[in-house]
Amino acid sequence: MTDRGWYDDSECEDAVQRAARATRFGWIAIAGVTGLIGLALVAAVVVAVFVMCLALMSIAH
Repeated sequence: MTDRGWYDDSECEDAVQRAARATRFGWIAIAGVTGLIGLALVAAVVVAVFVMCLALMSIAH
């Protein structure tokens, strides 16, 4: 047997730390993907407005 007592929960603490690290990584990944989607949406709106302005200017002339 080992010298650890019945109250030794170091393996459980290690598992909790690994789970916390995985959770942080997951939230960082979710935030990054959300940011990229938001950036793509803003870029699409800018391009759409630019194209509409060009179309309106070509109709006006």
